[in-house]
Amino acid sequence: MFDVTPIPAFNDNYIWAISVDGQDQIAVVDPGDATPVENYLNENGLQLAAILVTHHHHDHTGGISKLVENHQVPVYGPENSQFDGITQPLADGSSLELFGHTLNIRTIPGHTLDHISYLYSGETPQLFCGDTLFLAGCGRIFEGTPAQMFAAMEYFKTLADNTEIYCTHEYSLANLKFAEAVEPDNADIQATTRQCYQLREDNKPTLPTTIEQERRINPFLRTDAEAVIRSAREFSGQPLSSELEVFTAVREWKNQF
Repeated sequence: MFDVTPIPAFNDNYIWAISVDGQDQIAVVDPGDATPVENYLNENGLQLAAILVTHHHHDHTGGISKLVENHQVPVYGPENSQFDGITQPLADGSSLELFGHTLNIRTIPGHTLDHISYLYSGETPQLFCGDTLFLAGCGRIFEGTPAQMFAAMEYFKTLADNTEIYCTHEYSLANLKFAEAVEPDNADIQATTRQCYQLREDNKPTLPTTIEQERRINPFLRTDAEAVIRSAREFSGQPLSSELEVFTAVREWKNQF
């Protein structure tokens, strides 16, 4: 598996540094700012080998032009991206080799239409999913549709329970507050909230999370749970006859929360 280290950026972004033992190279995921990446490289005596992009938003791509000026490296990203700095376009179902490991590409539109994820499918799988799946949450739908975002959630639910999820924002406590509003009696949400508060008190990231944890706490992966369905119906005032309708109601609730 990869060694993955968070490089904090802006107020709540994480630029993920990916490496393997015994090499002095890293790849970075969604470098919205070049400066913290350059500082990390210099402080640790490392070289930049590649840049991975999940979607076009500036807080995920804003540092790339500066990094490419200083390091002649490939920039992997979605083939249909609005960001014009991608040199290695990736389609759904394609893959790339990174430090001797394979990353598989899945298109997951919803937050944006160009959003993709990168999955390492080893003994401990690792998912780099940008702004689509968060600890106890999912991304806001800016360009896509609720159906597209729900389809992404359904894909995530097919992954192994021990899959590590590397999303790119520290939104966990706010997401957990909403999750508890949806499921006030969910003891797993309450326990995770306590754990995340302690991590933030210690100035540590709450990430990565895992698919197994998200199945227990994330309302956007729990649209078949009676408590979530009941709360979504109460919020919307509608009968909500499908999981997509439940998801759509919960996402709209989160928008207003």
